[in-house]
Amino acid sequence: MAKKWHIPRRTFLRGAGVSLSLPLLEAMGRLMPAAAADAPAAADAASKVKAPVRMACLYFPNGVWRDSWFPKKDGADWEMTPSLEPLARHRQSLLVFSGLDKKHSHGGDGHYAKTANFLTGLHVHKTTGKDLSVGSMSIDQLAAQKIGALTPLPSMELGVDPVISGIDSNVGYTRLYGSYISWRSPSVPVAREINPSAAYERLFRVIRASQNPTPADTRVSGDRQALLDLVLDDAKSLRRKLGRDDQFKLDEYLDSVREVEQRIEFFSKPDTRPYRPAQPGEPDLAAPKGQPGDHQEHVRLMLDLMVLAFQTDSTRISTFMFANDVSGKNFGSLIAGTAGSHHEFSHHQSKAEKWQPYQKINRWHNEQLAYFLDKLAAIKEGERTLLDNSMILFGSSISDGNSHQPDNLPILLAGKGGGRITPGRHLAHKQGTPLCNLYVSMLERMGTPVDSFGDSAGAMDIG
Repeated sequence: MAKKWHIPRRTFLRGAGVSLSLPLLEAMGRLMPAAAADAPAAADAASKVKAPVRMACLYFPNGVWRDSWFPKKDGADWEMTPSLEPLARHRQSLLVFSGLDKKHSHGGDGHYAKTANFLTGLHVHKTTGKDLSVGSMSIDQLAAQKIGALTPLPSMELGVDPVISGIDSNVGYTRLYGSYISWRSPSVPVAREINPSAAYERLFRVIRASQNPTPADTRVSGDRQALLDLVLDDAKSLRRKLGRDDQFKLDEYLDSVREVEQRIEFFSKPDTRPYRPAQPGEPDLAAPKGQPGDHQEHVRLMLDLMVLAFQTDSTRISTFMFANDVSGKNFGSLIAGTAGSHHEFSHHQSKAEKWQPYQKINRWHNEQLAYFLDKLAAIKEGERTLLDNSMILFGSSISDGNSHQPDNLPILLAGKGGGRITPGRHLAHKQGTPLCNLYVSMLERMGTPVDSFGDSAGAMDIG
């Protein structure tokens, strides 16, 4: 039988100067769906816990091969296109958009005037780096400014590639514009964490940073002792007090943390295997310079950290860049038939030898999104899932990499936003519909409503 006692929502497992946040448990109160927040208060309202809405904005570079991306049918009867096929199992949790645009990106050359304003929708000032401006703060930071104080981390910004500076002499823009989608102000980007170990430390040891350091804190930060080992005694003590369902949920969560810790530890070690070209019939032992190598593992570790951050309500807002803009990653060791530069393939000139590997890379990005959605959908929050209580924006800043145009952007939105989104549809909008209309609707569902944002002309109907 479930034990009738309650613990605060902000309960942590503690040990030796570290704190590990917990997922929503029944012992924290009966979970109330986010969409029911405006319902009349019941007599036992004090024992209820509102399921928060989370928002993630995921960006991939270089656009898409449109013939394989956009469905032809509108509404709920849309067909699963070749690029979107990896998402088939999440069809009923997905909104596919067409016709969306960023009018302020049409005047800029190349990629930079499109990527830097992916989450602002406003004009990007052409500069070599001294006077950056993307028009406004990004939607993630606007939401974080309003509700970030409710969580240990106001927001979490993740990526894979290091920041690139300097000038792209072909178009006269600073390359910094291609390294950021999250902006605290028009001129100040938000730093991204690209090291999985450092992101993990920030996520689960943030509480310690707000306290006076002790000798134990110094010792822990200097070694590689697993976080779970440090809080194990507290975890065992808490588990004995929980009901059966909560015990299962706690065990499942701790197993997930342990798995991520082990993968980070392995990933952090240098690959000492000598590289030599593969012989016929043999796999490559290590990737040569310029290829992703463990790129997929790096990406998935970052996505797993985002899942843990949302699961524990450590933050409700996150962004992730699969790569910097103008990415020339070589996916040859990950995807058959894609040896070469991603950016060069995007300049396909309608040639099959280019658009075919380009489309395969598009599909790979959707496979990673499907992996992320799998993890979110597997976590129960009352009668719903973490995916149901989230909004996952996924897309690129240009439509077709060959033309560099920001019209008909490839944009997906996964999740139900706490019950206020009706997914399972292709929403075919009139060409030129502002992408920022979607952002206005997302901000409303985050509890941070605005009358307008960027170049928006009103809220988009996604409910």
